[in-house]
Amino acid sequence: METATDLKKTPLTHVHEALGAKLVPFAGYLMPVQYSGVNDEHLTVRNSVGMFDVSHMGEFLVRGPGALDLIQKVTSNDASALVPGKVQYSCMPNGKGGIVDDLLVYRMEHGDDKHYVLVVNASNMKKDWDWITAHNTFDAQLEDISDRMALLAVQGPKAVDTLKGLFAEDIASMPYYTAMYAEMKGVGLVLISTTGYTGAGGYEVYVPNPLAEKAWNAVMVAGAPYGIKPCGLAARDTLRLEMGFCLYGNDIDDSTSPIEAGLGWITKFTKAFMDGDRLKEQKEKGVARKLVGFEMIDRGIPRHGYPIVDAAGAVIGTVTSGTQSPSLQKGIGMGYVPVALSKPGNEILVDVRGKALKARVVKIPFLTNAS
Repeated sequence: METATDLKKTPLTHVHEALGAKLVPFAGYLMPVQYSGVNDEHLTVRNSVGMFDVSHMGEFLVRGPGALDLIQKVTSNDASALVPGKVQYSCMPNGKGGIVDDLLVYRMEHGDDKHYVLVVNASNMKKDWDWITAHNTFDAQLEDISDRMALLAVQGPKAVDTLKGLFAEDIASMPYYTAMYAEMKGVGLVLISTTGYTGAGGYEVYVPNPLAEKAWNAVMVAGAPYGIKPCGLAARDTLRLEMGFCLYGNDIDDSTSPIEAGLGWITKFTKAFMDGDRLKEQKEKGVARKLVGFEMIDRGIPRHGYPIVDAAGAVIGTVTSGTQSPSLQKGIGMGYVPVALSKPGNEILVDVRGKALKARVVKIPFLTNAS
């Protein structure tokens, strides 16, 4: 078991402590799980603007003549479609029908430096690095900059108003899933992208560690007129779940295929890639189970690991993520069920602490009016 002394800290841990955040072990880091409370932070992001320290995420640079070839081999999406400044969601198949990790792929240029940035999950950093390195039979140079970079997620409809005064560049007109290097006033050079894990709109700002506290303070000052609040990982989880975004280790893992998980849209068969033939066969012939979203009909909160059962009580699936939705004020979740039950409108039963409670399969995102 991890002890506090084993845990890594982000460059902002002391800031969170001073703000009274509740800190918990997460993916080898000491991370803020909440400040004012999950519901308050969640609704602040949905309605205005909140900021998350997600510096635990991993960042790998890929350069050189073979950079694209390597990325094309290990990821499911088609990175050849990326132009400089564009970002892509993708995953890395594991050669056995499962997923090593899901990730973001950035194609970037800074002066003469042409490179890709791979942003991976904190809990998978070493596994991902080893996997990509093992498959680097191309002329690609890899650099792990995870321990040198902080990452601030400034999310919500007022994120653009909060940040636009901190940059000379017109960040307000950046399309979704684009990125650029820019000078942040009073801070220095950062990488800013119109990405996030909340469905509320906003930006993610990659900052060298020595500049992290300056950047955090600058955003808090700029966001004060809009009621900005620091937010923790618990609200990040409820926000992403309302959008039906997969969480690695819950909804996808080494045993789930992208086709089962509804990630066919990031699985492109116009190129050769790891597991491509197997996944193409799954897409053509169909799979036995699918990841679905569901809303509780009966009162109850579904949680990760709860069984999904049939009328006789036999287990037919598992809840992979679940919560009480702060926006919808009802229990929502995701889980794998047999394909025959995967259509929206079908009723399923969730075993909540020994009681079989009714739920209905629904289309995701759960929250349809989010940006």
